[in-house]
Amino acid sequence: MSEQGLSPREQNGLLKLARGRIARLVGREAEAPDQGQLPGPEIKRGAFVTLHKRGRLRGCIGNFISDEPLTELIEDMAVAAASQDPRFPPLSGDELDQVDLEISVLSPLKRIEDVSEIQVGTHGIYIISPRGRGVLLPQVATEYGWDRDAFLDQTCVKAGLRPGCWRDPDTEILIFSAQIFGEKPEG
Repeated sequence: MSEQGLSPREQNGLLKLARGRIARLVGREAEAPDQGQLPGPEIKRGAFVTLHKRGRLRGCIGNFISDEPLTELIEDMAVAAASQDPRFPPLSGDELDQVDLEISVLSPLKRIEDVSEIQVGTHGIYIISPRGRGVLLPQVATEYGWDRDAFLDQTCVKAGLRPGCWRDPDTEILIFSAQIFGEKPEG
């Protein structure tokens, strides 16, 4: 992994690794990526794995930070997204060929004092309130065409809080960026 992030070869390797782990979870055979396709064990970053089925969310789980190598975290989050997202039943073997995977490798979290620091389409938001926590990845605002305030409001809603909770003085706002790549072709 260079300063610019993961190479296309590493991205493809991680996607193959995640798909293979999910395939084994649902009782299917899977080809493992070559070790040369994967980032080294020294790469330790937070990441989310997202599953889409026919363009709709089918599971998404991740961690902001990790002490384990990125490859291990990706495998763990792939299993969790396919089987532990409380919004969906576990993925079945029949569904495997209908889902596409997306991986978001995260930058470290940064606490902000002014919401003007949020760049829609670049930053994800993590809101922490005494009454709840919620996160939305950077691509979500772009997918829904939200401006900054709508993105903040929807992150509050994701946390189980009322829209506008981000204005409360007890609410902490953290931002992060992500290198996002997936199986679905861009366009």
